[in-house]
Amino acid sequence: MPGAARILFNSVDSSLSSLKNCLSYINTGMDITTHVALDLVESFNDVEDVNSMEKVMLEYAAMDRELNHYMKAIEETVNQTAANLKAVRLQSDNNDNDAIEQIDEDIAVTQSQVNFICPITQVEMKKPVRNKVCGHSYEQDAILKIIQTRKQQKKNVRCPKIGCSHDDVKESDLVPDEALKRAIDSQNKQSWSTL
Repeated sequence: MPGAARILFNSVDSSLSSLKNCLSYINTGMDITTHVALDLVESFNDVEDVNSMEKVMLEYAAMDRELNHYMKAIEETVNQTAANLKAVRLQSDNNDNDAIEQIDEDIAVTQSQVNFICPITQVEMKKPVRNKVCGHSYEQDAILKIIQTRKQQKKNVRCPKIGCSHDDVKESDLVPDEALKRAIDSQNKQSWSTL
């Protein structure tokens, strides 16, 4: 089952990143709806249209709340699973150590492979940059595009890594992640040599 565990962890991380992107779209939708509602109030005073916009805002708020609860539940489940694996390791006897070491090794490999995946693009990074503030890495072009877009909207950029609370990513915070680049290149060379 080691291969199944690897797929599961990659799927969960990918799903959480996708959900975080959905939250961003919901927030954008809420902003647009607010602007439209304000424009309606200022220019037409059409109560029916304003009420319609209010209903849309309530739907966005409900989606935002549900998605946040869902993401929190997933993150708590992942944390609990990790804690359970540690507990299993502590409780195991010498006969189980080989199996547990295999699980630990699979988790370590999975985590390192996940660290090669950009939380924005969900593909392996080619030009990783590291955020000096929170320490997370992203594909350079992807994070710069987000920063540029949010700058035009006069909004801060939240770190796209699930669970990170850093909510003001700036271009000046980003530095090339040479160590990660070397690790990715090394992994790719090993993959090619085993084929």
